[in-house]
Amino acid sequence: MKKKAPQYILAGLLVAGLAASFLYSAPWMKLCYGLALFLLGMQCIEEGLHNVAGGRLAQWMEKSTATPLKGALFGMGATFVLQSSTLVSLLTIAFLSTGMIQLAGGIAIILGTNLGSTSGIWLLAMAGQSVSLSPAAVPMLVFGIVIGFFNSKTKAVGRVLIGIALIFLGVDAIKEGFQAFGADMGFGKSQAGGMAEPLIFFTVGLLLTVVLQSSHATLILTLAALAGGQVSLMQAFAVAVGSNVGSSATTALVGMLGSDRNGQRLALAHVVFNAVTAVLSMMLWWPLTRLVLLPGEWWGMSPLLQLAMFHTLFNLLGIAVFWKLQGRLAEQLRRWLPDKADADVLLSENQAVLKPRYLHANLLRADDTALAAVEKEIYRLGQAGIEAMCHAVYIPAKTFYGEESDEGKNLPAPQPPLELDAVQVYERQIKPLYSAILDFAGKMDLEEEAQQEQLGRAFAAAWQIVEIVKESKHLQKNMQQYLAGGGSASERDYLRLRRHVFKTLRLFRRIGGMEAGMERDALIQQLDVHTETLETFRGRVMVKLKNDELNGWQTSSLLNDINYARRIGRGCLEILSVQNTQVTAGKAFDRPSEAVAR
Repeated sequence: MKKKAPQYILAGLLVAGLAASFLYSAPWMKLCYGLALFLLGMQCIEEGLHNVAGGRLAQWMEKSTATPLKGALFGMGATFVLQSSTLVSLLTIAFLSTGMIQLAGGIAIILGTNLGSTSGIWLLAMAGQSVSLSPAAVPMLVFGIVIGFFNSKTKAVGRVLIGIALIFLGVDAIKEGFQAFGADMGFGKSQAGGMAEPLIFFTVGLLLTVVLQSSHATLILTLAALAGGQVSLMQAFAVAVGSNVGSSATTALVGMLGSDRNGQRLALAHVVFNAVTAVLSMMLWWPLTRLVLLPGEWWGMSPLLQLAMFHTLFNLLGIAVFWKLQGRLAEQLRRWLPDKADADVLLSENQAVLKPRYLHANLLRADDTALAAVEKEIYRLGQAGIEAMCHAVYIPAKTFYGEESDEGKNLPAPQPPLELDAVQVYERQIKPLYSAILDFAGKMDLEEEAQQEQLGRAFAAAWQIVEIVKESKHLQKNMQQYLAGGGSASERDYLRLRRHVFKTLRLFRRIGGMEAGMERDALIQQLDVHTETLETFRGRVMVKLKNDELNGWQTSSLLNDINYARRIGRGCLEILSVQNTQVTAGKAFDRPSEAVAR
């Protein structure tokens, strides 16, 4: 609570300051009111389109990155619809982090988003300062609210209409606010000479975009200020360049802190692209501005249209520079940000708690990426689970992933010291990761029935992984007792039980990495038969008891542990029964962890 106290104090001071400023200046309150409506409208459009798209978003993005041109066009189209290059960039980072698209495809989308961000400016510039959007906004707002009372799909469409209406109302309010300011805010008459003025207003555009988290909002404010005479055309040009760089600030922050290595690379690519484009624009300031001002004079273009043209021109400059360099940029990003070494050496090799790797908050922006993140983390849970079970019966992970026969006939004897630590391994490796998966999934809100079923299958697999790991914990106590000292009458039986568990897990791993087909079905049948052989094993133990080869205590221990081994086998079969091409815990076992491989 103490950590949050400064945040509450800062928020309270901000609210108090705004309230005081509103009492002091009615035009300023009108401007803030319009900006608030604009930002709220963007949020409504984002939420509505997210719910309308549902699970199709992943398919659209995967198809769009088949070629660089398709990727750029997708970025342009998505930014035009959502009116937020930052949002499209963050969604692209999320899809890249889950492996749905490749880095090169993500770079192409980023190039397209920058060009797509000019679309809204063109529309508003063509509408002009004299055209009021409020008459169209009011009926749109009414329709959006009315259809929102029906099913979830029409509610999502209504949310989009409400968002568009709020944006229209916000734009009009912003224009009225700047008109009310009039000559009181005359930046257009500043006397800064040379490149100082463009650099000052470049910084203004950058900082304003970072604060508002929207380059569109910055450019809307700039258009309104330009139309009202508060800024000059050259100053507006500089603000536009700064807003481009500012739009990558949020992408960089989320990408670097809340994504995997690929997401970080794409965030850096966005920063590099915008920064290089801005530097080139400043270096070529005179020819670029003249390319806009001269046609503007010839054709009698309004300052608003000239600003839209300049914004498009310098973004085209950046795309022209980077278009042929996308492959090289991707390679360079991999050198700048190489893959991290896997620090999660499992089990006794590392005493640290096993933390989630894919459950980043940014991936919750789309159902597809959130679901993919859960599945990838369950694969990792499966890998940790099988290594935990191997550890419980004293089978080194390297031995399990080696080329030994599935029969386990040549399985090396356990090497002392045999530690009783299966419970600690479960508490350190399995339970924290499983809990993190549940916490992340609790924040998901899946609309599509198919996605809900897919998540259900994933949870079923994850739950079974945890259950069979719990069963293996019980095996370790007697394994350690009867295998550590040697010479026990039940030693050979426990070595045989250990080989049985080894073969169970090897078969499970093999089946989990296979596609559906006759061979897979045959191996599942083999695993089923192998599990039921424990009944024969149980019978042999009773015969040894009758022949006084085992005493009652040893027999009781063996019968209990045979039951635990049988539950492990049945649990593996349960996981395979809910397996499909998207969700499979067994598939996680078709290769060792990077730590084990090393």
